[in-house]
Amino acid sequence: MSTVLVVYGTRPEAVKMAPVIAALRQTPGVRVSVAVTGQHRAMLDQVNRLFGIVPDHDLDISSPGQTLTDVTVRTLRGLERVLAADPADAVVVQGDTTTSTAAALAAFYARVPVAHVEAGLRTDDRWDPFPEEVNRRLTTRLADLHLAPTARARAALLREGVAAGDVVVTGNSVIDALQETVDGSDGYDSPELAHLDEHRTPVVLVTTHRRESWGGPMRAIAGAVRRLAERRPDVHVVLPMHLNPLVREALLPALAGVPNVQLCEPLGYADFCRVLARSSLVMTDSGGAQEEAPSLGRPVLVLRQTTERPEGVERGLARLVGTDEERVLAEAEAALAHPVPPRLTHEALRPSPYGDGRAGLRTAAAVAELLGIGTRLPDFREPRWVR
Repeated sequence: MSTVLVVYGTRPEAVKMAPVIAALRQTPGVRVSVAVTGQHRAMLDQVNRLFGIVPDHDLDISSPGQTLTDVTVRTLRGLERVLAADPADAVVVQGDTTTSTAAALAAFYARVPVAHVEAGLRTDDRWDPFPEEVNRRLTTRLADLHLAPTARARAALLREGVAAGDVVVTGNSVIDALQETVDGSDGYDSPELAHLDEHRTPVVLVTTHRRESWGGPMRAIAGAVRRLAERRPDVHVVLPMHLNPLVREALLPALAGVPNVQLCEPLGYADFCRVLARSSLVMTDSGGAQEEAPSLGRPVLVLRQTTERPEGVERGLARLVGTDEERVLAEAEAALAHPVPPRLTHEALRPSPYGDGRAGLRTAAAVAELLGIGTRLPDFREPRWVR
């Protein structure tokens, strides 16, 4: 029996790791051990409960005002203890968080092979997004198996010298999670959202949290949202606020008290998916939402200067608009001029350039092959036509 240690620490990682864990648990000859760092605490725990995951190890590193250095050091020390007490034959990490890079380094120090889920995403600007772009590049150098979500991500890895045989194109497991969650969604867990399905008012979902947008750029986003709400009183804006105080300091002055802007606490993943499906427009700097929204036919404005997920932009499913207040406002008004109807069921899911719902299975098969106990599946191929 081979032991696979799956490590994650934030809500996005938890969402994307849930299908991987489920598939690994169904893989003959594999014992799955789950370690969470708790880089995000409450939001992480909520996703684990939704997908029925009970961690075997909880480093619980989160602390008020923690820095990137704090996260790195506490993760390294904690995983050193975990790997000593519960030896693994492979460690699986996801994405571009500080948790994923520190976990890959801890595995490397322990001479344990690393499999990197969502490998190969690049903006080619080391400062944008910060620190994610450098995190994902460092993890590439530490990984033995590179699980690229798209053909473009695979090509980026090959350009950097990664051996072709070490790369598998899996699709993105967030599409697996989205399909499962939309299928199982029946109303909202948060009563404050129930009114969204009681009328046909256009809904705009806004999420913003990225470190490079703190301060002026995020205040500009807030200003654009306020002006949009004032110009379009028929529109209802839902804005789940990240727990980081710096995010709230940027958003609240402009948006608190605006009648048709609903500021709320971070949503559970099931509620988030339902609001996403209910929306006429999504405005976000989140990587996951850039992948999820096109699969539900939702137009997306990407509130960033760069994106490591250009497939949606190239296919007209998203627009990269930056954080300039005037441009964000103009793009949002243009998008709302042709609203799209809600799509609340799995049957409404569209072909997506980001995945087909089988990324977890492809990932588990590739990890089994890494361990010498299985064979990888054929690579994910993007659909030729995406509406």
